[in-house]
Amino acid sequence: MRLFAALLGLCLLCGQIAQAQVRSYDQIIAAGELKVAVYKNFAPYSFEQGTTPRGVDVELAQALAKALGVRLTLIWAPAGEKLDDDLRDYIWRGSPLHHHQLADLMLRAPYDHDYAQRRNDQGELENGQVVMFGPYQNEQWQVAYDRRRLDSVASVAVFEQHPIGVEVDSVPSFYLTSVFNGMLAGKTHHYPGVPQAFAAMKAGKIDAVMAMRGEIDWQVHEAHDPQLALAENAYPNMGKQRWEIGMAVHESNRQLAYAVEEALESLIRDGSLQAIYQHYGLRYEVPEMYQ
Repeated sequence: MRLFAALLGLCLLCGQIAQAQVRSYDQIIAAGELKVAVYKNFAPYSFEQGTTPRGVDVELAQALAKALGVRLTLIWAPAGEKLDDDLRDYIWRGSPLHHHQLADLMLRAPYDHDYAQRRNDQGELENGQVVMFGPYQNEQWQVAYDRRRLDSVASVAVFEQHPIGVEVDSVPSFYLTSVFNGMLAGKTHHYPGVPQAFAAMKAGKIDAVMAMRGEIDWQVHEAHDPQLALAENAYPNMGKQRWEIGMAVHESNRQLAYAVEEALESLIRDGSLQAIYQHYGLRYEVPEMYQ
């Protein structure tokens, strides 16, 4: 019994330590440090060039920390299987795989009412420990194609004859292999990531790539190839094709959310955020909240 009590006490202590890592706004300011979680190896948003952090989200995090008058500490977050896992691991509970290290703020969370209000089988909010706020980017699906092998993309039906590359297990993958009763599946080629798909297009193995607009813009920008073009076609039967990207904090830290949102609005209205996007060759649209 004494051993059981000791183990129970240790478990409770560990839980308290993990919970104590959720810092209040006052603690963040007193420490002079803002811990921001960004996705690892996710160009053009957050990646390392040598040992130098780069990307839209990295520069946004730097600007937010500067606005709050604190230094920035980046937490590089490998993407989990689901977004719920990432929010749990970096915002509210922590993970032993990451030494229970929690971020004060996480970027690239969905700004979506339906997602935020999802409930489990017991009627509880699935992400009730998290506040998602601060939309800073509009995102959508995009096709880039090589004009040397494809004249135009009037509709996705052209990919019944022309091979197109997608990231494995991505929304474009599921879409192109199922739309029109699967008639595009035979020409849909799968790659570990968007950079590999673009490399295949450069090598002439495929004629087009479909991915998120930001990733497509970055790859086209980096290629410096005037023969690469952006399609303007629609995606029938795809469901949600445009969405907003925002941020997340622990639900107990709304004061931090208010301060970050105020700083974000200034960066949007004075053009600083648009300049960051342009630096990486990305198009930028002001989210509806700030229009």
